[in-house]
Amino acid sequence: MGARRREAVAWDQVLRYAMPQIDALHHRQFEEAVRDLLRRDGCPRAVQVGGAGDNGADVKATDPFGRLWVIQCKHRAAGLAGSAVGTPDLHVLNGTGRPVHNGDIVVLVTNGRFTDKAVAFARSQRLHLVKTPPARPLSRGSHSSVGAPGHGSLPPRPPAPGRPGGHRRRPAASGTRPAPDPWTGAAQ
Repeated sequence: MGARRREAVAWDQVLRYAMPQIDALHHRQFEEAVRDLLRRDGCPRAVQVGGAGDNGADVKATDPFGRLWVIQCKHRAAGLAGSAVGTPDLHVLNGTGRPVHNGDIVVLVTNGRFTDKAVAFARSQRLHLVKTPPARPLSRGSHSSVGAPGHGSLPPRPPAPGRPGGHRRRPAASGTRPAPDPWTGAAQ
């Protein structure tokens, strides 16, 4: 086994979190854990940028397909028993994730839960919701408790050519319904 492979295996073994460990983290450590998971999963230049004046982004990363991920982290000390993440946090992320940070994929990660209104809003705005830092790769779209948009799976592949971020809408022909986007399944 080569040195790079040994390092990758070691990194994967270190970056496994049980929920009690996640819940015990300080909010800054939670952001760092999300950053480290992204690094582990193929985004070597993921950076923790959260803090005063972060404009709704705690972690930024570019995946192997060249997509910019903008991630807001909401840590709840009480985990699932804590307060749910609601629409106000998503309003901030939605207002800055793409326009300010130029994100292709905009995500809110929490160790807690989301309100039903937050899930509906996320779905309507193409925001992705992750309930816990997944054990499986975050940047490859292969984990379970995620929203795409809302709840589902994150985008596993890049958008079609000429469609940066996979979210450019095509005008529908008069009297017809737009075809679903092949990448997200959302109406265009």
